[in-house]
Parts: sequence; C-alpha cells; structure tokens
Amino acid sequence: MDRMIKPNFRYFQLSLTALLIMVQTGCAQQFPDLTTSDLTLGVETVSTDFSNPWSFTFLPDGDLLVTEKEGKLYRLSSDKKTEISGLPDIYVRGQGGLMDIELHPDYTNNGWIYFAYGSSTSRSSGGNTTVSRARLRGTELVDLEDIFKAVPESSRGQHWGGRIVFDTKGYLYLSVGDRGARDENPQSLSNHCGKIHRLHDDGSIPSDNPFRGQNNVAESIFTYGHRNPQGMALHPGTGEIWAHEHGPQGGDELNVIRAGNNYGWPVITYGINYSGTKITDIAEKEGMQQPVTYWVPSIAPCGMTFVTSSKYPEWNGSILLGSLKFNYIHRVKLEGEKVIFQEKLLDGFGRIRSIKQSPDGLIYFSVEGKGIFKINPTT
Repeated sequence: MDRMIKPNFRYFQLSLTALLIMVQTGCAQQFPDLTTSDLTLGVETVSTDFSNPWSFTFLPDGDLLVTEKEGKLYRLSSDKKTEISGLPDIYVRGQGGLMDIELHPDYTNNGWIYFAYGSSTSRSSGGNTTVSRARLRGTELVDLEDIFKAVPESSRGQHWGGRIVFDTKGYLYLSVGDRGARDENPQSLSNHCGKIHRLHDDGSIPSDNPFRGQNNVAESIFTYGHRNPQGMALHPGTGEIWAHEHGPQGGDELNVIRAGNNYGWPVITYGINYSGTKITDIAEKEGMQQPVTYWVPSIAPCGMTFVTSSKYPEWNGSILLGSLKFNYIHRVKLEGEKVIFQEKLLDGFGRIRSIKQSPDGLIYFSVEGKGIFKINPTT
C-alpha cells in the first residue's frame, strides 16, 4: 500500500504559460507540445464557451453533452453549441447544482441518459443529490424520471458528491457527500449521505446489496464512511469501482470500492480541521479501510479516468484526475493496487473538474472558467 505523498514527491511540472492565454469561442487552438516523463503531448481547445463545465459525456456521433453547474445542459458539436431543454428544476447551492452525466451502457438501444443534480422538495429544507434519467429527442429531454433522491435534505452548500458510473454488469454507482454533517451522516446507515450507492438502472435496489433487508438501513448503500467523493471510475482490468474523495486539511484519499466497506470518515483520517486542530487521534482502526494512497497536503481531487487507450501506451492502466486546489492533472501509475509513481501534468492550467477518455481513445478534460480541452499524443 502506498503511503502519504509528501510535498517533495517527484513531479514533472510542465510550463504552460501559453495555455493561460484566452482564446476565441469555438476556436480549436493548438498549444505548444508538452513533454511529460513518458511522452510528448499536444493540448487542443475544444470549446471555451463554458463557465463551469462540471461534466461531459460522449454521444455515438462524437458530439459531447456538457453540464454547466448552474443548471444548463448543452450539446457540443464541431461547429456549434446547442442548449438542451427539459431539465428538472435544479437546486444550485454552494458546491451543488447540475453535476455528472453518463450514458447507459446500452445507450444505442435504449437511449437513456443519466445525470446527477441538486434537487429540493422545499427551498426551506434545502436539497440533496438526485439522479434522473431521460432520453434526448432533438434538443429536448423527454421521458424524464427521477430514479434516486438522497435524504436528508440540507441547506448547507458543501459535499454533494455527485459522480455516477456504470460497472460491467450494468449496475449504477452514485457518490453522495456527507453534506457537511460529518458527525451525523457518514457512519450512519439510516441515511444516504457520506456513502456510495449501487442501483439497478431503473433505480431499484439490487438484491445482493450489502445492507439489503436490514432494518432502519438505506438499502442502496454499497459503502459508507466517505466525506466527499468527487471522482469514480471503472477499473478496466478488475471491473471494480475506484473512487477518490476530498479530505479536510489534508487526507484526500484514493480507494477501491468494495461491498459493505467502511472507509472511516470521520473516525479515522489523515487530515486535520481547517483551523489546524485535530479531528481524531487515529488514522487506522480495525474494520475501517485504509486508502490505496492519500495526499497531504490536500490536492482537492476531482474527476477520474483510467487510461486504456493505445494512443497513450505509456499511460495504460494509469489514473488521471484533476487537482482543483493546485490547477493541474494528476497522474497515478499503478502496479496492481500499489501506487508506484505520480506526476503533475499541465501544471497551472486551471481547476480541472472532469476528465474522461473518449470512445476514440483521446483524453478530454473540463476546466472551470476555461472550457473543454483534449490531449493529443504527438509521439
């Protein structure tokens, strides 16, 4: 198991002054080549016409569906950006709004699009993370239905989670943060907060979920003891779900998500309060999972993808994720479940919110206040 990543860990920091220059909307600007530890890359602008692109997914024709956190959905093609109507009422508060978006694994036959967003039954009670599905007809969402709603609602603005991913068996996984109530939610199985949930594609509960059939338990729970998981991805070899989550002041974690596991928050953590005081005196406890790795100081991880593309052979099996705090892409090289190398990519580029590998094998990423970009291998 890899341990704490210290500030003087070996990094390859790339000079990206040219990448900080503003570009015209719709202009596919090509940036200078960038050399990493393994290969040379080119970074290309896909679109700068976005404010806070929280997530995106790829339609079969190559177009992108892009969510804006403030509650807008767009279809982005090579020559235009089109707003999609038919969204539900989006409750935007703090870190919450319109979040992740994914296609059903059998999208070509059933047309289902899934998205996570903040919803509210009453503005006075606040809101919580919800998953809906719908189909796209022209420029409108139709057949819209909520399939999951996290409770309790909260008027706090932090820790919504909001990532969704499908596994190879068609199960849907959703992350829900602790909503800022660390002492009430993550260790309680009676509510949805501070958990990762597993559902059938229609929102029903799988019969083999680890807490199915127990009294006073939210049966959708797959794992618990999480703080704010904002990255999840399917491991291409094992078929397991991996996730990372924000710690407090330090203690961001990378975990393998396995049925029934307790990941410890806030009983154990490698972080401290933002004030500098201790949260707990222990970082390990029997019955609570240790992370694959953790980061001190925090990097504020967001978005996550495993690289499987032949376009980046040196990166195969690596994880790419964004660092909101330090404005770069973070690469994690694995050997089994052991971290053997890490490096910074595109240091100083911006707050990377989502990163995904496209069906044609290229890596795309979204950046707050900048737009959508892709990485082109050049050697």
